[in-house]
Amino acid sequence: MTALLAPVAFASASSIMPQVDFARMGVVAVGGSFAGLDFYTANETNTFDGSTSTLLSRALSNGTTTAIASTNAGGSIHAVCSIGNTIYIGGSFSSLSGAAYTNIASYDTGSHQLAAMQSGLDGTVYSLYCDPSASHVWAGGDFHAPVGADATQYGGSVAIFDAKASTWSAPGFFGLKGDGASVRTIAPGTGSASSALYFGGSFLTSFASNVTVNSTNNPNVPYSPGATPFSSSLVPIPLDSSDVDANPSTSEAGYTNITNILCPAGADGPNNTWFSADNMLTQLTLRTNKFNNARGIRLGNTFISNHGTKTFRVAAIPSNELLTLTYIDPSTKANMTCSDSCPLLQDTTVPYQDFLFPDSTTLTGAQITLLEWDGDSAGLHLLQLLSDGAFASAITDNNGRSCYSPDASGVYQTGKWSIIDSTTTIAGTTETMLEASVAVGTTPANAPTLTWFPYVSASGVYNVYVYVPGCQQFADCSSRTSVDITISPGGGAADVTKTVDENVTADTKVLIYTGYVVPAAPAYTVSVKLALAANATGSGQNGKWAVIADRVQLELISLSTSGSGGSGGSGGGSLTGGASGFGFFEWNTGNSGSGVNATGTIANTSESSFDSVSTAFATALGSEAASAIVNAVAAASPSQLFLGGQFGGTSSNGTLTNIVSFANGGIVILAGGGLNDAVNALAYANGTLFVGGTFTNVQDSASSVSGLSYVAKYDVSSGAWSPLGGGLNGPVASISVSSSQGEIVFAGNFSETYSTPGATYGAESGGVATWDVSMNKWVSGNGLVLGSPSFVTVSSATEFIAGSISAVSGNSASGWAILSADKSGEPTLGQSASPLVDAALAGSNGTSSPPSNTTKSSRRRRGGLREEEGGATSWLNLRGLFGANTSPARLLSRDSTSELPTPPAAPAPAVLAMAFWTNQSTSHESVVLGGNFSFVPTATGSSSSLSSGVALYDTTTETLAPLEGPQINGTVYSLLVQDHSLWVGGNFTVGSFEGLALYDLYSLSWQTSIGTLSGMFLISVRSITNPPQKSQSHYVIVAGTFAGAGSVSCQAVCAWDTSASKWVGLGNGIQGEVASVDYAEDGSNNVLVVAGAISLQDGTSANVAKYYFSNSSWVAVGSGLPGPVTAVSVNNENVNDVFAAGRSTDGTTPFVMHFDGSSWTSVNTPLTGASTFSQMTFVPLLNSHSSNNLIHTDRVLMVSGALDSSTFGNVSSALFDGQTWYPYLTSTTSSGATGAIAGLYHSFTTFSFTQRTFLATGVVILISIAIAAGIVFFLLLAGVLWTLLSRDSSEMDHKMFAEEDDASVQEGPSSMLEHINAATRSTFMNPGSLGTAAGAGALAAAAGTKRQSTEDRGTWAAGASTEGGHTDADGWRRTETPATAAGAGIVGTGHEPEEEVGRPAFARYSFDGEGEGELPLQTGVQLAVLDDRDPAWWYVRDENTGREGIVPAAYLY
Repeated sequence: MTALLAPVAFASASSIMPQVDFARMGVVAVGGSFAGLDFYTANETNTFDGSTSTLLSRALSNGTTTAIASTNAGGSIHAVCSIGNTIYIGGSFSSLSGAAYTNIASYDTGSHQLAAMQSGLDGTVYSLYCDPSASHVWAGGDFHAPVGADATQYGGSVAIFDAKASTWSAPGFFGLKGDGASVRTIAPGTGSASSALYFGGSFLTSFASNVTVNSTNNPNVPYSPGATPFSSSLVPIPLDSSDVDANPSTSEAGYTNITNILCPAGADGPNNTWFSADNMLTQLTLRTNKFNNARGIRLGNTFISNHGTKTFRVAAIPSNELLTLTYIDPSTKANMTCSDSCPLLQDTTVPYQDFLFPDSTTLTGAQITLLEWDGDSAGLHLLQLLSDGAFASAITDNNGRSCYSPDASGVYQTGKWSIIDSTTTIAGTTETMLEASVAVGTTPANAPTLTWFPYVSASGVYNVYVYVPGCQQFADCSSRTSVDITISPGGGAADVTKTVDENVTADTKVLIYTGYVVPAAPAYTVSVKLALAANATGSGQNGKWAVIADRVQLELISLSTSGSGGSGGSGGGSLTGGASGFGFFEWNTGNSGSGVNATGTIANTSESSFDSVSTAFATALGSEAASAIVNAVAAASPSQLFLGGQFGGTSSNGTLTNIVSFANGGIVILAGGGLNDAVNALAYANGTLFVGGTFTNVQDSASSVSGLSYVAKYDVSSGAWSPLGGGLNGPVASISVSSSQGEIVFAGNFSETYSTPGATYGAESGGVATWDVSMNKWVSGNGLVLGSPSFVTVSSATEFIAGSISAVSGNSASGWAILSADKSGEPTLGQSASPLVDAALAGSNGTSSPPSNTTKSSRRRRGGLREEEGGATSWLNLRGLFGANTSPARLLSRDSTSELPTPPAAPAPAVLAMAFWTNQSTSHESVVLGGNFSFVPTATGSSSSLSSGVALYDTTTETLAPLEGPQINGTVYSLLVQDHSLWVGGNFTVGSFEGLALYDLYSLSWQTSIGTLSGMFLISVRSITNPPQKSQSHYVIVAGTFAGAGSVSCQAVCAWDTSASKWVGLGNGIQGEVASVDYAEDGSNNVLVVAGAISLQDGTSANVAKYYFSNSSWVAVGSGLPGPVTAVSVNNENVNDVFAAGRSTDGTTPFVMHFDGSSWTSVNTPLTGASTFSQMTFVPLLNSHSSNNLIHTDRVLMVSGALDSSTFGNVSSALFDGQTWYPYLTSTTSSGATGAIAGLYHSFTTFSFTQRTFLATGVVILISIAIAAGIVFFLLLAGVLWTLLSRDSSEMDHKMFAEEDDASVQEGPSSMLEHINAATRSTFMNPGSLGTAAGAGALAAAAGTKRQSTEDRGTWAAGASTEGGHTDADGWRRTETPATAAGAGIVGTGHEPEEEVGRPAFARYSFDGEGEGELPLQTGVQLAVLDDRDPAWWYVRDENTGREGIVPAAYLY
């Protein structure tokens, strides 16, 4: 290896990208392992951290995607809206793009800068609504107020930001905060209600009536500014019988006993306070030995000098999970959170602080670690574990007295009850409860009863539950029956009774009631009674029913008081308990809001037209409202609304589940009773409601609608559900309407769309899918977004997408895509409509048809498709099969010392080989795909079973057809089509064949004529080619990893002689493995060039070797290559101009080398050690690059694989012009990883690199007119002279002349000129200069033509010859061509002429060819020019169909 070439430049952002002339190559496609494909754009980010939430903007016009911001790890973006050039972003985050922002921020699209919205909001933002007319941004969520604001000025869950003043304010209705409330959606009204806003979520409203419910509180609960009224109302869990330990504790008398602080009897001091050991980190452990529903922990600091706790943390027992705590800052009233190093104030005005868990948490205890202290040691005066409300057990002894309670919760029994024990999941513990044995048929009046009297600290809205132990552990399921549970909520409210079936196999928690509970003083209790049901169920066992009584739980939802704090005494205001609402609130933005407080009682005069929705909804849900939530609201009209979420209930019209409509003041039940799981998003457009969520069908199975897989549409006028194709393969989180595009866009945790109901396999969509309303089908939209987007919205010409995103791509491509150029020469990608899937994930009995996504951009049919030779597209790493220290090459050869490097990853679906074929029976053009994939055929008449390895993609019908018969088991790496024979190579088995098989595309069957390959352990074919030289065109060259073919020993490369139907070794052969193949010429010698991990038979290392067909000899191409070669390309068929790429022998360094006929020289590249190469090939240019001594100015070298560069990052393909590297294509797999391109494939086997220039169309027309006028004048003059000279000739046969002149009836526009040319042809034609194969070859060389293969299409049929010409396949007579004039043979004499080779050309424009003798053209079709002497019209043959005719010369190049 010699020194490096002159320094090579790396393309900068301002570099002009070479423009590849794809049209010259016919249909051009790339294949590889990817789901998304893009042309490289400098400084564009395509991959993201999936642990964050990223906001993207995507242009609807071209799919250009821009990353706006990403949150901190674990953060989320839930909502986006915009006013002018400002985007507002809401969610749950502490930072965006590394800068601190609390849950909300703005972004200026002009300056590309983020900005704070004051200090943000103190909780999660779920919804945003921008009102440009008022410059207001409405925010909804589970926050209370802006950070740092006076919390008393906000009611919670809703706040307004004034974009002009940059200030926050409460809404006109104050807020929707009962503690624990949340707003999940804000939707605008429509039509005459356009000034209305609709709020949905989980919150309560109440409208005035004439009944007043007085609120009461236990006055013994001490007040602390470190607690809220809500947390102060949670009853502490009695810990008298619990195991409470502090380690280490002080030895100071009066401060050692930790139990003294569970409910201290006096002030902070001896026997009421506890100290830890001096200067020791201490852990406090509480074990109740039973499961509790805990809501928080209460800590009171000690204020004794030189002691006190500063920070702590809490972990749950038994999960050991570090808990996130929420607490109030006494000074700012702001809600704060902490998990580690939570602060405990040392302020004597704050006797205790309440730290709440995120939700009601089931635990058996807690471990509190005191991390920092004041003075000598930590200390506490109060320690309590807070319940989630109130509770009572059926066993009196289990009802310990809670701190501050007048007495313990009570229980009252009638009849006979027995104590029974139940095992728990806590080792060595049991739980006691009561059982009554009742004779079957006993009436409720004569049956035992049990009434709980739970101690309730304060009035409020509660969920009331009863626990029913499972019957399985007691083996008494057959004796269980049903009971009536009656709660007396107090405050004058009516009793509520619910029947509960106790025949449950597992322990069950049953919701009995949701609503106001008002405890009765002085005991502060309510009553919950259990009795035998009026219509008891079950037949009993041995004539007995078993009735079980365990415990009740009251979960506090919100307080009924409108006061704010104060002492713990009674009072605090009252709440008017009239019509109660849930989950929905309407507000007119034009309302001044004077006197309206939606957190309290709303006066009847403030009710809106849709407020009855809230109350009707609450009535229908009943007690189920406790677990219900409204996720989405959509207005179909000013008088009709839809609510979607997770809920269930019953109205007078029937059962409603997860979705409901309100119209004309009442509930409207949707068809099928709703949907069978949660609704997350709604969008209304033109009479149709689009729905997304986690559902898969309607609720009522009898009304099942196939295809409602996570998405559905509902026709509002007909009231009928229907699917969107076959739906999606995962849940939908968000929906947006793109009115300008006529599309509905969905975002969520899915990756595929299905075209038909019941489809098993779908088209790759990523996490964003687009439904075209007019086409009524899924379309590929604007590219691919991988991950789990949680939000999408379309604003004007831009789409905003947010969520956990791993990668994005501007083009969705399932393993392959078509490349072309637009009129300006800019490259474009045509998205493949091939739903290939992962063979490993696909089922073996797939019977349904997968979808075929339709590209929104227009398609044009490519002409001139013909077979493409297989190329070296990828290779296998064999080391893993034999062990790290064993080379497969060594297993095949004594002398080879290297092996092929690890190839680029190719996870399915991957297209690793392509060929092109025209079905003569249908005239349809097909792209043959090979690789690592599976698919369900979509072509008419094809088998519907899962197929794999090879697919025929019909470009006319856009359908996939399989190879009938046994399916390929493995991976295909190479394909070659010859006539109707398909050669398939790779690492696979099919039937009895391994690594290589032959398939007849007409008989649709595998052929056995080629025999089998042999190998010691593994057979892999990486290249199947047909030599371009005519003298070797009868060979099929097979290369890869194998030891022999048939009975012939031919390691790594072998030839199939199609004329003799046998395998032939190439000379003495080589040793090792071949990865790539190309062809060259050395003077008059035809040469095969192979590359890989190779040595010659004499042991000479030759990772690039050449084989001379003329003398059957192998020769190393230079020496000094640093390692195995995985890609090779010969420039201009010159054996002394070769490029090779691979990796060093030690596998650490990639290399690109050039051979100039004497030595290999290293080509400087920007590539790093991670790069791998799959293919190198030369492609023609539209624009020339600057001249250099390495690559001609009319072409560039395209290098494909998995390329990594410190300069331009990861790309899958790059262009090299001899001095500059240009990153070209990037790809992404469906997992978000960087993809790889296996190769570039084209349908034209011969194309010219020479760039041609053309006159403007107008100039060409003028020149053509001038030439035509001159010809007409010349012909008229010739005719006059001929008439004068022949007038007296007696030998003239006028009739014959007339007949000869009439012979042009079926000839083309230039036929008259052709007759004149024919008369003088022999005077200027030089036989052999144009009409022979050698002459054609010389022309091709002169034009810079690349020849890859020549197809033998046979000779003309006998009898086709006529005077002055012959008849072509279409029956058109034509005059002699240069070939027939110069060297025509005589049919039947053994000297028949070979088919005219002509010179290659291609159609630059389409031509309808409707005139007599004219040949229709399609842009890009490959032609052979047979006669070009007429300057305006040339006689050509279509190399694809064999048809001949005349075409405008200016239409060709």
